[in-house]
Amino acid sequence: MSVFHWIKGLFTRRGKALSIYRRGMGLAKERDHKGAIAEYTTAIELEDVPGDVKAMALFNRGLVHMAAGAYGKSVEDLEAVLAMDEAPENVKTMARQKIVKRESRRKSNA
Repeated sequence: MSVFHWIKGLFTRRGKALSIYRRGMGLAKERDHKGAIAEYTTAIELEDVPGDVKAMALFNRGLVHMAAGAYGKSVEDLEAVLAMDEAPENVKTMARQKIVKRESRRKSNA
């Protein structure tokens, strides 16, 4: 991809949403939970955000919530992914797996 196309992509809805999503991923990698959640939330709330990007941001925000110990918020985000018609099937599958894993851990700790 040329630099021109990359820069041009930043000005599309998809490009802007992906850029914010990637910033969230970078912050999550650095374990900056608050920063990552804020970036993912921004991507999710963008006007006319593409459904696949919104689903990925919701999924990743759910993972960050889980890492931060906010299990209720995590499950809310993962269930929101499952409720989305436009969410890619692989993202839905991963969300289901995380919910099952979380429930399994919760029951074993009870």
